[in-house]
Amino acid sequence: MEETLRIIIIEDEQPARDLVKAYLKSYENLELVAECENGFEGIKAIQEHQPDLVFLDIQMPKLTGFEMLELLDDNPEIIFTTAYDQFAIKAFELNAIDYLMKPFSRDRFHQALSKAFERMRNKQANEKPALEKLKESIREKSGPLERIFVKTGSHIDVIPVPDIFYIQAQDDYVELHSPTGRFLKKETMASIEKQLPDGQFLRVHRSSIINTKQIDKLEKYGKESYVVILKDGTRVIVSKSRVKTLKEQLGI
Repeated sequence: MEETLRIIIIEDEQPARDLVKAYLKSYENLELVAECENGFEGIKAIQEHQPDLVFLDIQMPKLTGFEMLELLDDNPEIIFTTAYDQFAIKAFELNAIDYLMKPFSRDRFHQALSKAFERMRNKQANEKPALEKLKESIREKSGPLERIFVKTGSHIDVIPVPDIFYIQAQDDYVELHSPTGRFLKKETMASIEKQLPDGQFLRVHRSSIINTKQIDKLEKYGKESYVVILKDGTRVIVSKSRVKTLKEQLGI
C-alpha cells in the first residue's frame, strides 16, 4: 500500500514492544505514532492518533485487551499479541486480522502485516467495521462478566458486576445502577443479558434486569401484576410473562 499507515503498540512488556518496533523498521509505509504499556494509555492514544492498525496485548494488568476494545469509539484494525495459547486461539477465532504468539519471528510478523494490508485494501465503504464484529464475537464467546468498564468522556469507571442493583434500558444504552451511582453504556439489553452470570441476574421486564440477590420482597401490583422491591427501595415492575420464572428462581 502506498498510503502511510499509522500504528500503535499497546503492550505491558518492554521487550515485546521493542520487538514489534524493530520489525516495523523494515517497512517504509508504516508510522509508529504511539506505544503504550497499559490499556488505559492505549485508549487515550487511539482517541488522539486515530491509528489504522493496533498491535494489542491480550493479557495486561488492570485492563485486558478484550476489555479495552469495549471502550473504543474508533475502529482500527487489530493484531493481537499474546504469550498464552488459549488466548491466541480465542483471538484468532474472534476474527481479528491475526494473532502473534510471543516471541514471534520476523516472517510471522510479516504474515500478519500482509493480512492487515489485504484487509484494508479490500475494505468496502459500507462494510460494518471489523472491530464491531470483533466486539460482538468477544461478547458471544467470553464467559460471564465479572466487571464492566464504562467510559464517560475521558473518565473510565470500573463496576464490579455483583455490585449492580439493576439495569434499565435507555434508548440505545443500558443504565447500570450500583452503590457508586448510575452509569450509561452503549449496549443493548439483549447483549448485556447474555453476558451476565446465570442465577444472579434475571430479566423481569423488556426494559429491566435485576440482581436477584438485591431483592427485598415481591409484592402484588394490581390484579395480576407484580413489583419487585430492591434492598435500596427501588421498585421494578415485573411483566406477567416473567413472574413465574422469577418465583421459581426465588423458590416461592
